[in-house]
Amino acid sequence: MISFIDTHCHLDGDEFAADRDEVVQRARESGCTRIFLPAIDIKSCHAVLATASQYPGYCFPMLGLHPEEVRSDWRKQLDDIKEIINSYRQSSDANRQSSDGKHQTSDVNLLAIGEIGLDFYWSREFEQEQLEAFEEQVRWSVAMRLPLMIHCRKAQNELVAILKRYADQLPGGVFHCFTGNEQEARQLLEFPRFVLGIGGVSTFKKSHLPEVLPAAVPLDRIVLETDAPYMAPVPLRGQRNEPAFIRHVIARLAEAYGVAEHVICQQTNANVARIFHLE
Repeated sequence: MISFIDTHCHLDGDEFAADRDEVVQRARESGCTRIFLPAIDIKSCHAVLATASQYPGYCFPMLGLHPEEVRSDWRKQLDDIKEIINSYRQSSDANRQSSDGKHQTSDVNLLAIGEIGLDFYWSREFEQEQLEAFEEQVRWSVAMRLPLMIHCRKAQNELVAILKRYADQLPGGVFHCFTGNEQEARQLLEFPRFVLGIGGVSTFKKSHLPEVLPAAVPLDRIVLETDAPYMAPVPLRGQRNEPAFIRHVIARLAEAYGVAEHVICQQTNANVARIFHLE
């Protein structure tokens, strides 16, 4: 049986409130061995941590402020999120300290800063605030040595310009939900410790990803994701997405790269372990 990791799933959301246990069970049965949970604001930071605690060793938290949640009060939001991060990390450090003084791996370690980024798709009303909020969270990543989970829509030039200021210090991360062309892929891959997150869009009829990825992106530079409950893959498009559906993404990528499905899984699992420092 193949095994894979969903590196981006909003399992904490209300969309899963009624059947979260069943979704996790289906994920396990499909071969999903871990699910990473990105926060988007203060409320979801708490929800992500609660969900990770509900499924220890299986669901892992990432905390940050999503660009579409950046408003005039963004500084207060960031201060509150940073306080949550610091408190959680201190608690995790204490829990890892065993009686014999050796550190143990926590089942609910904070994996990354995210979901953060820039999004000018609908509006540039809070453009400057987004730029400042993103750069501050990039600095957290550098200081805490935590990878980044980055969201970017209609803002790649601005995003790359900020990341270049910290290029030598960045611990790495994921450019979530990549849907771009070869040139955009190559530009992002100039950051050597980063990979591209690939999900259901790769299966869409009008998607160019099946051509773009083999041409510009080596297999050791991608990871799998759902962005559930959004963007379910074909043939389930339009339904609520969930981790078990990644099987369809794996099949499409295997076809595009001309390799077996287990090769996609083995390589993406290795990429996840490298980026997120998993055992």
